[in-house]
Amino acid sequence: MTIFIAGNGYACFAVEMKGHAEGFKAFFAPSLAIISTTDLVDKPVKVPEKRIIAGDAAACCSTHLIDGDGSFNATGLDKFMKEVKLNECGLSYAVVSIMGPQSSGIDTYFQDDAYVFGTGKSTLLNHLFHTNFREMDAFKGRSQTTKGIWMARCAGIEPCTIVMDLEGTDGRERGEDDTAFEKQSALFALAVSDIVLINMWCHDIGREHAANKPLLKTVFQVMMRLFSPRRTTLIFVIRDKTRTPLENLEPVLREDIQKIWDSVPKPEAHKETPLSTFFNIQVVALSSFEEKEEQFKEQVANLRQRFYHSIAPGGLAGDRQGVVPASGFSFSAEQIWKVIKENRDLDLPAHKVMVATVRCEEIANEKYAAFVANKDWCELEETVKAELVPDFGKRLSAMLQTCFSGYDDETTFFEEGVRTCKRKQMEEKLLQHVQPAYHSTLNHIKHETLEKFNKAFESALSEGQGFAVAARNCKTSIMKLFDHQSEGAIIKQAEWDTSKTREKCSNDIDAHIDDVRNTKLTDLSTLYESKLKEALYGPVEALLQATNDDTWPAIRKLYKRETQTAVTECSAALSGYEMKEDCKKEFLSKLENHARDIVEHKAKEEAGRVLSLMKERFVSIFNHDSDQMPRVWTGKEDIRAITKTARASSLQLLSVLAAIRLDGDADKIADILVLTLLDPTKVAVKSSTTNDPLASSTWEKIPAARTLITPVQCKSLWSQFQRETEYTVTQAISSQEANKRSSNWLPPPWAIAALFVLGFNEFITLLRNPLYLVLIFVSYLLLKALWVQLDVGAQFQNGVLTGILSISTKFLPTILNLMKKLSEQGDRPIEPQDRPHSS
Repeated sequence: MTIFIAGNGYACFAVEMKGHAEGFKAFFAPSLAIISTTDLVDKPVKVPEKRIIAGDAAACCSTHLIDGDGSFNATGLDKFMKEVKLNECGLSYAVVSIMGPQSSGIDTYFQDDAYVFGTGKSTLLNHLFHTNFREMDAFKGRSQTTKGIWMARCAGIEPCTIVMDLEGTDGRERGEDDTAFEKQSALFALAVSDIVLINMWCHDIGREHAANKPLLKTVFQVMMRLFSPRRTTLIFVIRDKTRTPLENLEPVLREDIQKIWDSVPKPEAHKETPLSTFFNIQVVALSSFEEKEEQFKEQVANLRQRFYHSIAPGGLAGDRQGVVPASGFSFSAEQIWKVIKENRDLDLPAHKVMVATVRCEEIANEKYAAFVANKDWCELEETVKAELVPDFGKRLSAMLQTCFSGYDDETTFFEEGVRTCKRKQMEEKLLQHVQPAYHSTLNHIKHETLEKFNKAFESALSEGQGFAVAARNCKTSIMKLFDHQSEGAIIKQAEWDTSKTREKCSNDIDAHIDDVRNTKLTDLSTLYESKLKEALYGPVEALLQATNDDTWPAIRKLYKRETQTAVTECSAALSGYEMKEDCKKEFLSKLENHARDIVEHKAKEEAGRVLSLMKERFVSIFNHDSDQMPRVWTGKEDIRAITKTARASSLQLLSVLAAIRLDGDADKIADILVLTLLDPTKVAVKSSTTNDPLASSTWEKIPAARTLITPVQCKSLWSQFQRETEYTVTQAISSQEANKRSSNWLPPPWAIAALFVLGFNEFITLLRNPLYLVLIFVSYLLLKALWVQLDVGAQFQNGVLTGILSISTKFLPTILNLMKKLSEQGDRPIEPQDRPHSS
């Protein structure tokens, strides 16, 4: 077997029969290399002369519209229109055409013990529209099948759809430089058709000539000048799709088409006209018929469904413009072809341009592949991913320069315009390939810069530098280091700007500075807030619990003094941050508000337990005298006055805690409470003419935000306070009465006089018998000892009955205890120091 590898990348197959051996020969034009092998097949193969495609000839009505010489078949077109009844369709018809390189797709399959080969455009049309266009017989060699332009009706598709099969581009039958007809036919198809299928091989994507780029460029230029926009739909059919996803192929095609459109010189009327005004671009892909026959058929069937109702809104040609009625199609098509034939702007480029295009592209691809596989580049690329390479830009620039110099040496004798264009494309492709490594280097520089800044900034702050000065100095020095390192990453062949990375690095540094500043300011705020709490919380609590007329003035004085001290110290600490004046005021204002919140919070806390504080205040004053000594209710104390004084003090506590008075505004809360609660008789006298001052939920001249205890709550608390302190007053009164009773245990004077008169005889008896006096004295001593031991006076303070019961319980144990002590005294020997001294 002999294989010829062609420069333009196209191939066809032929079969030679030698007995039972089969040989294959591949033909390419022009040939560049020859590879010889041995015969590979021993089995005889049946070769049919033509592949039969299903299609109804009568329904298709195939007609040769334009022959190979460019003659328009007006008679045949009129006959075709009558056979398919096109004149009756009005505007309800569509025209579809297909263009592409000659034999641009080769479908091969095995059927009935024979290899059957089908070729590109015609094969696709026959499968897609069930037409019967002639196909290339691959066994007879690669040859031109479609000559000129053929047309037929699509079988089974509504509305009436006419399909045109164009002669393949770059066919060898017309010669190297005679491609005027293919451009004329392509322009005719674009001008007449609503939908144009552009047939191409998957591996041709990105190639200048095989992908019809020169053809499209010329057609676009002429069409803008000769014809008005009609929104033709271009469907690029990618044949023999490889593993590359369509999502990756489609953007390449669209970008190439847009570039062609942008590069085309435009008349003044269409200087700013976008591509979408003339064309609607779509891309589909079909699998290889040879390797994936079932998948190919399924994809073609799906594509066929899209041609049903193609002119309906949302269809393939739903937005077409300037539609010619069906009855005028014949005349319109003939006139368009006439205009195209007479136009001279379709001259072909010189043959050397074509050769330069192909060869320069091949050399560029070789240089690109060699660079990608270069060992030094691969090592550099891997190293850059992990760490910073200091001389990255220098090393990479040298590699790129070697690659570009090699291209220049090998393309010296080719056409200069093409050579320059391909070199530029290669540069763009190579720079795009190395750009990720360049960005990795910049990212390494940025991360290293940030780390160095963090360390330098932290060190500067620890040394006591002002925050703003440290941040400014560190950032300036670090950004100079970034600029120096960025210069080492610059690639000479690229005009890449490091400003975005530099800006990102600067923004990251600013963000870090802001984070540190916020943290420092938060710590500073927390420090002074804690100082304020320590300075205010306890003292305010003590002042509120020891209420008097100067409680709130003292709290205000304390609040202003401590707040001013904290604000002054904090303001001095903020000077190193170089804050804006309004920001500084806002920060200090928050500190002042925090101090106020501490006082208000403590006042609310004390107001929440005001009843308990009032009872403690009442008990303390009621049960202790002015010297804070416990009261003994001997009967001389004025309990009523003491009770009124204690209640007045408790009421004063209630009035102090009724509202927050940090602003120093005068109020009448104390007067109202005294008048209403402490002297209710006065209020009762006026009740007939005035309302209850406490029957309200607000105080006069006191905002609700500064009210701690409402008037109604004060009245309720006072009632509860009186109930809970009434027992203490009652106990005091009882103790006083008991004390009075215990102090009156002697008989009245008249009884004493009676006893003296009636006991005169007994007195004389005592005088005559002194022994009775001794017994009486001893009895007195015993009774006195019992009186002291039993504490008779204290026992009777709680009542007579209670005292008798208590004394009766303790009497016998006390007698026994006295006898025991007397016995111990009698048994104790006389110590030397107790004996009388001798004279």
